[in-house]
Amino acid sequence: MSRGRWGLLAIWVLAAPAAAQLRLQLPMTSLPIGPVQQTIDQLQPDGLDRRIDLRHLQIRRLIRAHRRLIEADPAGEPIVRDEILASFPTPDALTRALALGFAVESEQELHSLDLRIVVLRIPARRSTRAALNELRAAVPEATLDYDHIYLRGGEAPTAAPVSASQMPPTTGAAPHSRIRVGLVDSGVNATEPAFRDSTVHPWGCGGTAQPGAHGTAVASLLVRRARADLYAADVYCGQPTGGSVDAIVAALAWLAQNRVPVINISLVGPKNLLLAQVVAALLARGYVIVAAVGNDGPAAPPLYPAAYPQVVGVTAVDAERRVLLEAERGPQVTFAAQGAELEAANLRQGSTLVRGTSFAAPTVAALFAARMSAPDPAAAAAALAALIRRAVDLGPTGRDPIYGYGLLGAK
Repeated sequence: MSRGRWGLLAIWVLAAPAAAQLRLQLPMTSLPIGPVQQTIDQLQPDGLDRRIDLRHLQIRRLIRAHRRLIEADPAGEPIVRDEILASFPTPDALTRALALGFAVESEQELHSLDLRIVVLRIPARRSTRAALNELRAAVPEATLDYDHIYLRGGEAPTAAPVSASQMPPTTGAAPHSRIRVGLVDSGVNATEPAFRDSTVHPWGCGGTAQPGAHGTAVASLLVRRARADLYAADVYCGQPTGGSVDAIVAALAWLAQNRVPVINISLVGPKNLLLAQVVAALLARGYVIVAAVGNDGPAAPPLYPAAYPQVVGVTAVDAERRVLLEAERGPQVTFAAQGAELEAANLRQGSTLVRGTSFAAPTVAALFAARMSAPDPAAAAAALAALIRRAVDLGPTGRDPIYGYGLLGAK
């Protein structure tokens, strides 16, 4: 192939969807020989400054495909059209909102967190942005924000729905000798051999599981180190608006109801006031939230929930302990773990090589889960201190914006 053709191919590669993560498909019994699915994580260093633009391109494609359901907020982030998320401190505050023409579309009572989250439908012939500004002026004591949509760290073809009867049986409360860990992601194909020694408790999608490649891969890494009870919440369910904050909040409430002490979230998105409120309530009660810092590149602004205070943000390194070129950097990085050349379960009874911060976070979450049998502030602090002592310091002495406190899970 001529040098000119190689240049055109490189440009085509750089136009791949931004949030995708590298997946090399291979059977369990052999090395990959056939074509390789190429994605954004094969960017060369000179293409890193384009990662933010590429993520926004993915967002624009999502909005263009579902204009009736999804629009962009003023910063260009995807939101559910015509909806506002709200937390009202008093019944009077909600009454004033309804008097402006807003209607309650749904509400969630988060009893274990002492919170009530309301989804409001905006009045006709008003933009979502104008409606939010109006509501903030009329009810300043309320917590109000868009219903943002958070993206998975990687994309793959959707699997056919699996009947709940095909999932492994769920059991009652797990004995304290087993690890209990939570997952907020796409669905998990719990029929995979990787989950043979674990019990998967699925949630979401009305009881019909819709396994996803991303959720299945992350879940397999969560349970790799020990027998575990995995509480897996699917916040996508094959819907265009999957990954919305109201779905993530409902998943977190379910995990809190089951008192699952450690929660892995490998999703990324903008700062959201309602999600921040729920995350803060969980952390105050001694839950540990472990989140991937994202793959928008070292110069990108922080992504959430990893960047919320006290969330354990995880970056990724390769097998040689070098930080991935695409990994975000900043004060949100708490630890590093291997996130490349990792073999994870896929949807076809085989394995997949995965790459990205999404797949580093499960190592750290599993290490926290091994130290906590229930949510407890003292236990969470002790687990954090123990893992800081255990971390292999890879950068400047002490915590730094590239590796955090250092590498966990090293062989």
